[in-house]
Amino acid sequence: MMRPIFFILFIFCLSSSNAQELITAFEESNGTKTATYHEGINFYKKLAQKFPQIDMREMGKTDSGEPLHLVVFNKEENFRFSELQNSEKPILFINNGIHPGESDGIDASMMMLRNWAQNISQHKFLDNVIVAVIPFYNIGGALNRNSTTRTNQNGPESYGFRGNAHNYDLNRDFIKMDSKNAFAFAEIFHQLDPDVFIDTHVTNGSDHQHVVTVLTTQHNKLGRNLGEYLENEFEPKIFEMMEAKGRNPIEYVNVHGTTPENGWTQFWDAPRYSTGYTTLFQTFGFMTEDHMWKDYKTRVENIYDFLNIASELTAKEGAKIQKLKAQDRNQIQEADSLPILWKNDQDEFKMITLNGYKTSYPESELTGNPLLKYHKNDTFEKEVPFYNYYKVEKSVKVPDYYVIPQAWSEVINRLKANGIKMESLRKDTAFSVEVYHINDFKTVGNPYEGHYLHYNTKVKSSNQEMAFRKGDYLIDTRQKNKRYLVETLEPEAKDSFFNWNFFDSILQQKESFSAYVFEPKAKEILADLPKDEQSLFYEKQENDSAFASNNYAQLDWIFKKSKHYEKSHKRYPVYRLMIK
Repeated sequence: MMRPIFFILFIFCLSSSNAQELITAFEESNGTKTATYHEGINFYKKLAQKFPQIDMREMGKTDSGEPLHLVVFNKEENFRFSELQNSEKPILFINNGIHPGESDGIDASMMMLRNWAQNISQHKFLDNVIVAVIPFYNIGGALNRNSTTRTNQNGPESYGFRGNAHNYDLNRDFIKMDSKNAFAFAEIFHQLDPDVFIDTHVTNGSDHQHVVTVLTTQHNKLGRNLGEYLENEFEPKIFEMMEAKGRNPIEYVNVHGTTPENGWTQFWDAPRYSTGYTTLFQTFGFMTEDHMWKDYKTRVENIYDFLNIASELTAKEGAKIQKLKAQDRNQIQEADSLPILWKNDQDEFKMITLNGYKTSYPESELTGNPLLKYHKNDTFEKEVPFYNYYKVEKSVKVPDYYVIPQAWSEVINRLKANGIKMESLRKDTAFSVEVYHINDFKTVGNPYEGHYLHYNTKVKSSNQEMAFRKGDYLIDTRQKNKRYLVETLEPEAKDSFFNWNFFDSILQQKESFSAYVFEPKAKEILADLPKDEQSLFYEKQENDSAFASNNYAQLDWIFKKSKHYEKSHKRYPVYRLMIK
């Protein structure tokens, strides 16, 4: 078996008189330890001081109080964001330590950038790519170091914790942006506008022989040109290059509580996740998920190769990626409608090779019940279906403009942080707009990442003349980040700002009535209603026993038909303006 390239370079580096200061905790421990936050940051500071191809800078604060760092490797030694973004070179962006207990990418990235810098002439592809790295994204979690919380993981000896300083899982925070980390990440992401993004993780769930599993962003939703290229060319090339190094990657095994030998459905990376978020901006997203039960040294060696290969392939394919990216962005900007909901297509799949372990269900010595057991000495190789095709479940016609009152500052701040251009009204203005009312929704029963998340949201729409105030915002939808705009502001979208509770105050009725006072007026209101509305009331009274026996319910039905019922109740305060 070939020895990992970083091991060979490591031995070479030892001959250098000052190489010892650039040895990582992983290497010193022979693959049993991972760098602490402070060790990692000090390592990169030394690296940036020694090599002009490497730049390190602070990019905003995190919830921990510590700054978020960005390390950039550019052989041309140019690190201005404006020039990086406009460079002909593609940009690969790596995010490490979002779950600090899953530290494989932290150590692999440190060694990779060092080895590139020390042996730059041996890596010709670095002429044609810029690589940016967040060394530790979840700094609060990295500082909360322990040896126990990754219960089923085989190393390293100690590591960080999944939750950040506010106990948020930051890989659920890219849309809702409850953390300072997310605002800092958005600034970096939009400054770079990367072509390829990799988020490094370690997975749990089912067992198998594969070390690296890869959660690739769903190709159908990426865009027609980029999606087809990702599915048919770019990802297969990464896998081929990994296999040539003796690695055996597989698509992320999205199986929990059962076994994978019958195939599985591709994980749906909604925009709350990093790769779902990057998709909204036409950036390839990969989430590497090393298998938890493989030893730490082996895992880091595998992810080291994956990051090197992805960098090399991005350099080679950069011009094509950028061309397809521009085409898809133009198509999205011109699109009259865009998808907001998707569902898996069980009629479409591809066959992949699973190297698995045979299983049985012996009686548990502890519980007395059947318990899944994998037999590591009894292996198999099998072609299994991988259901990685999704089709549009719902699309919306995109308005020419969204109008959002200035009062909704939390939403406005998030839009601005994600590069959404908007114009502040210079005077009080009235528009004829399409208005949504929230017709129905469901809500999770327990808190989820600090929210009571809504789902299965339904709206009804009407056209109304609405008055807006000076300072309210008019947002032209024909802009680069149109998909992000639509998928956050359309309330029926899975990760809309409505579903993340940013508009919950509209769901509570603020004014009502006293039944004993309101009844005489209710009779007058009912009598003045159109005949069909009156008929609906009497039919409900006759056919619905619960309604018929409840005075308040009957009066409330009439109240909601009257001028006394507040117009803002359940009225979604983002309005759709059509000018064509």
